[in-house]
Amino acid sequence: MTRLALDVNNMLAPRLQGEGVDPQRLAGSGDLAAAFARAHAEMERRRAAGQLGFLELPHNLDVARTVSELADSFGQWFEDVVVLGIGGSGLGAVMLREALLPPHWNELSDEARSFHPRLHVVDNPDPRTTQSLLERLDLRRTLVIVVSKSGSTAETMALYLVFRERISQVVDADKVRGHFIFVTDPTEGVLRRIADAEAIPTLPIPPNVGGRFSVLSPVGLLPAAICGIDPVELLQGAAAAEGRFCSPDLLDNPAGMLAVLLHAADVERGQSIHVLMPYADRLRALTLWFQQLWAESLGKRSGDGHVGPTPLPALGATDQHAQVQLFMEGPRDKVVVFIATPADDVALGIPRLHADEPALAYLGGHTLGELLDVERRATAEALRQQQRASMTLELPQVDAQSIGALVLLLELGTVYAGALYGIEPLDQPGVELGKQLTYGLMGKAGVDVPEIVQGDERWRL
Repeated sequence: MTRLALDVNNMLAPRLQGEGVDPQRLAGSGDLAAAFARAHAEMERRRAAGQLGFLELPHNLDVARTVSELADSFGQWFEDVVVLGIGGSGLGAVMLREALLPPHWNELSDEARSFHPRLHVVDNPDPRTTQSLLERLDLRRTLVIVVSKSGSTAETMALYLVFRERISQVVDADKVRGHFIFVTDPTEGVLRRIADAEAIPTLPIPPNVGGRFSVLSPVGLLPAAICGIDPVELLQGAAAAEGRFCSPDLLDNPAGMLAVLLHAADVERGQSIHVLMPYADRLRALTLWFQQLWAESLGKRSGDGHVGPTPLPALGATDQHAQVQLFMEGPRDKVVVFIATPADDVALGIPRLHADEPALAYLGGHTLGELLDVERRATAEALRQQQRASMTLELPQVDAQSIGALVLLLELGTVYAGALYGIEPLDQPGVELGKQLTYGLMGKAGVDVPEIVQGDERWRL
């Protein structure tokens, strides 16, 4: 596999003049090289302690083969697969579907999908959306994958109860269990208890793998495999890149370089908004997956009071007409990370029409893919000329191996960044209060109902 590359020229001086990082800081005894050395040592310490379970996933080919066998046994029996999961339990499946399956997968004919099922991911328990999906599905031919490590995720479990009741209304009682697969903790939790009691098939989420780091576990692999994506290739791509992304040499480690330069841009220049901007529609969902990964891992107060960066998803060329004005002339608080992909396998040419119209004539003879790539390069150069920082992740191709490698790069980059910020990237304490308030307000046994201060009616306009 041709390796993924990270071009950081537009982060460095003198190309970025007064706004760029001195390259000497990244090499030898430079201070940023030394900071990375400390972050790398912390990563290795945590890996040795078994805390970074996502680094073990690329080597679990037995799990990938088990997933493939289960997918083969279920996939041809069902017309639709519904994933119930939120955050990392749902975003990974969407990201893999959009990146690696043909566009508009669920709208294709059975033949065009090679008779693999349609894939729906339900994360937000919006009643209108959920009801609409239930009305469109033939629940007798629907498989539901319930993804929750704890089995206590309110949104996911509420949706499970809804789907469980609806399926029980259209199939015999002894057939209901055959419409569910649980992806959950290997030994504990309510889903594990239900599965054991009712002989519902399950796949484990390793205890040392958090939700937003779980896409290369059965959380992401099972939905992908059911739709025909090879989970072994995803893992092989990540495994092939791991040595480089774990290298102690910053100048040969794109995951480390990404973390070091984004951290330096934030703490030294106040560039706390980190934009991920591919130009291929198929990578749009990747930006949403990254948004959760970066936000939930790093959006915390560190020991020195720093509050962490803010990720921002964008899509070229769409956001050239929506956000690039802000990137160019708005506050200097952003770094744009472009994702470059090779020419699309669909060479859709632009016809040579209206040759007498200068506004159209220059486009003829090119391709839409060429136009997109030129716009990416032009935007990066325009930002540079305005002394606005950017870098470019270059994918050799958009396939399972490259996506597996990219996932691992961003996950490791997150861990390195956590060490640089001096925060814990694997927890999410900021979401716990909202969970407890929800439990109490919904009447969960053993949870106190919170007292919510009522506002003054004068200020309800």
